[in-house]
Amino acid sequence: MSTKTRIEKDSMGEMQVPADALYAAQTQRAVDNFPISGLPLPRSMIRALGLIKAACANTNMQLGLLDSGLAAAIEAAANAVAEGDYDGHFPIDIFQTGSGTSSNMNSNEVIANLASQQSGLLVHPNDHVNMGQSSNDVFPTAIHVAASLELHEQLLPALDHLATTIESRATELAGITKTGRTHLMDAMPVTMGQELSGWGAQIRHGMDRIRSALPRIQALTLGGTAVGTGINAHAEMGSRVAARLAETNSVPFTAMENFFEGLSSQDAAVEMSGQLKTVAVSMMKIANDLRWMNSGPLAGLGEIALPALQPGSSIMPGKVNPVIPEATAMVCAQVIGNDAAITIGGQSGNFQLNVMLPMIAYNLLQSIELLSNTARVLADKSIAGFSVNQQALEGALARNPILVTALNPVIGYEKGAKIAKRAYAEGRPLLEVALEELDMQEEELKRLLDPHTLTKGGL
Repeated sequence: MSTKTRIEKDSMGEMQVPADALYAAQTQRAVDNFPISGLPLPRSMIRALGLIKAACANTNMQLGLLDSGLAAAIEAAANAVAEGDYDGHFPIDIFQTGSGTSSNMNSNEVIANLASQQSGLLVHPNDHVNMGQSSNDVFPTAIHVAASLELHEQLLPALDHLATTIESRATELAGITKTGRTHLMDAMPVTMGQELSGWGAQIRHGMDRIRSALPRIQALTLGGTAVGTGINAHAEMGSRVAARLAETNSVPFTAMENFFEGLSSQDAAVEMSGQLKTVAVSMMKIANDLRWMNSGPLAGLGEIALPALQPGSSIMPGKVNPVIPEATAMVCAQVIGNDAAITIGGQSGNFQLNVMLPMIAYNLLQSIELLSNTARVLADKSIAGFSVNQQALEGALARNPILVTALNPVIGYEKGAKIAKRAYAEGRPLLEVALEELDMQEEELKRLLDPHTLTKGGL
């Protein structure tokens, strides 16, 4: 912004504003009042505000409330804001007034000034751009619009890509048998295909959970205005704006059935954040499995080798670390933390208005963005490219005394435990000890103890 200033006025008096800023006095007051984090409104929220203002102008024109010339000018300016052409004119900190009034007025001022410049008409931020609206219904609507668009356009496709990548590797590795582990201890064998199939199911179910919550996040509270009664708005405002947004964005937005709920609570955002937290928990489980399987390569499990992406140490030459699973785990921790903050924010609906809306918006949208980006990175830079150490897998299977579990129906638990303990103590293959302890033919024991057969379950 320019160091030169101009004088702008609002209902509280005069303010000096950067000469080339599209915003006006109310935005500047908020900039001055909230020098807190340096975190501005997310791009997806600015997009949503632009889309909402465009839909409101069109709706007010259709209802005969707004001059067609003014409506067209506002709609064009709002769509330009939605496209990201003027993000630099949205400087207000996330930690601001809890209703998001500052950011709503920021959008009103930018759109009004831009529309005035482009049309030659006098467009007022409150009377025209904010017609039939309140910050109290616009900002909650923007949260829902922004989250819905990001979920449809970014997260669900990214999770589908991750699940598909996992499922492809599961099919490829279906014939490779490895030692299963429970409590991080040796257990009965599984195939790598079976192990990865569990990961894929986790991600698919995470997608189902997100889809199950979409109807509530796609319901919009616009039309409730100040306290939910719809004061100063046409009775059809909410339903028409929702229909317009659905038409222009290919997302099935609806008007919320009860505007009092929509203004006073953020239950839909809390619900969706909970589903995102579940996805984060799933992804952290997958990341940690990859780290364990990759550990070593000499002193750890060394079952797989993740793609070598960068040097792992500034002092130890040749060291390579599982950087993508580590980044994934940190993202998941952040999403879980965001959910805690959103939960507290959701509790802050005092009577007719929730007063932690900007924080809820920031954390919810950050969680969606982080999971979207990480899902693709995890798929492409870890899961798609890891190689399997067949020798390590076969060596561990050969020494695994827990395979004796397959003999339980034949020799009983107590005899099996004795054989397993002896094999552990002597560091010998189970088959050798079983041949010495049991009156059974070697071929029959090999058949009963075949690791790959044991992955198929049953008696």
